[in-house]
Amino acid sequence: MAKKKSTPEEAPVTCVPPKSFERNEFGLLCDPNVTYEYSEDGFIDWRKMVSSEYLVANRQRTKETDISKLEDRDLLILLAGIKDLAKIRGYESVEYSTTCPSPDIVVATCKISFIPNYETEGKAVVFSAIGDATINNTHGFGSMYLAACAENRAFVRCVRNFLRINVVAFDEINHGAGQSQLPNEYEQRISPDASLQLKELMLKKGVSIEALKRRLVEENYDGADSIADVSDLPAKKIFELIGRLKKIQKS
Repeated sequence: MAKKKSTPEEAPVTCVPPKSFERNEFGLLCDPNVTYEYSEDGFIDWRKMVSSEYLVANRQRTKETDISKLEDRDLLILLAGIKDLAKIRGYESVEYSTTCPSPDIVVATCKISFIPNYETEGKAVVFSAIGDATINNTHGFGSMYLAACAENRAFVRCVRNFLRINVVAFDEINHGAGQSQLPNEYEQRISPDASLQLKELMLKKGVSIEALKRRLVEENYDGADSIADVSDLPAKKIFELIGRLKKIQKS
């Protein structure tokens, strides 16, 4: 049986949003789902506006995973939480500019034009911040996308510094410096490509596997004696060696 076509009167209306977003004379959202928190000085306490679903424990500082038991210094804010705050605060535009001083580093500047509200005496404010990403301050999967990491870092720093939030964002820290929070499949996925890149760089710089092993032994690197190929190294170490080799002259 042929399906009956809907008449214009019966067709669902999807061109009208379920609700509209309006702001009052103070520049604040008139949304029952948004509850503003205020500090003693009368300004908005944007730190308290961060939903708990966007907070995680900083594994480099604590082994505790229950965020309700942690101080701000032991917490990290996820990128989604920063985006949520930016939406609530309101902005007209976000602009990025990036530079690449060397193949191993990308520096991004994020400039955000925030809309007026009572905190800025009814004036629009342009605020900017800088974020950098290098082989040495990123980890695993992030090391393959330095520009994107730098832009994310610049964005979260711009928003949280403007809103006077002293909790560091997840994207700002080098997870390689402590316990990795990336899934193991990412490490397995990037390791072959990273190994090939390291091999090509060693050939270009005139560094043999024997010379590499000797250096690692001198540095007391665990398991250096048993290394038969660079693919035996973890991704984190491979990226570190790539960064170091790019800085030396061919021997």
